[in-house]
Amino acid sequence: MIKVYVKKMSSAGVSTPKIKRELVRLLTKKGITSDAIVDVAIVGEKKMLALAKTYLNEDNVLHNVLSFPSSEAKERFISPPDSTLHLGEIVVCYPVAAREANDEKKLIDDKVIELVNHGALHLLGIHHK
Repeated sequence: MIKVYVKKMSSAGVSTPKIKRELVRLLTKKGITSDAIVDVAIVGEKKMLALAKTYLNEDNVLHNVLSFPSSEAKERFISPPDSTLHLGEIVVCYPVAAREANDEKKLIDDKVIELVNHGALHLLGIHHK
């Protein structure tokens, strides 16, 4: 079973069940059949800027999504003995996603799911050119 945990800022008006359902659908399509866990955070601009500074050494660069694969953790990640695959974390900047959704004439839920799925592909080692 694939478990998706979503933590979102209180003002983020997105559907947590829809995010979970679509992410599980993508991961299953990509061949994840074992027990797996993915964490998703929907954050504000201040938090996203802080993450870019801390982990990418970027000042004032506001990303729409960042992913942090467990396999790339600087400190060795010790898997618990339950054989669950810990894929990593996906962080979406809600204000940026909302602006992009507006610009692209999309629903915010759809844009957030697009960004979460993009981040999930990075967790799986699938990168764009």
